[in-house]
Amino acid sequence: MYSLIRKFNLKAVVNTSRIIRSSSTDVPDFDMENPYEREKRECILCKYKIQADYKNVRLLSQFQSPYTGRIYGKHITGLCSKQQELVEKEIVKAQSAGLMGTYSKEPIFLQDPELFDVEKPLRPHRF
Repeated sequence: MYSLIRKFNLKAVVNTSRIIRSSSTDVPDFDMENPYEREKRECILCKYKIQADYKNVRLLSQFQSPYTGRIYGKHITGLCSKQQELVEKEIVKAQSAGLMGTYSKEPIFLQDPELFDVEKPLRPHRF
């Protein structure tokens, strides 16, 4: 290290860097958020404070496959665990009440805007 300092005459640079580091004026007086921190994801039902109900068939049909009637998993829908469990219970309740189809989606709901992209899940599946 000393040979490098002598070779490049970096003695002044090293001394000034020590002064700068020991100075207390470089410490910011405010708390700054981390600009690289990811934004916390919030499920769409919690975000807009929507309560899933078995009578709201149009909302529940968004979480059901239009071809098989299968309920999408939370890695596809992006819902939190609590809301996903509630939606699944409400879909089963609506199906048993006869408000929703079991094996297919109502054709009038096929034109509704999608809440999530089925082809691009949040967590990729194992196949």
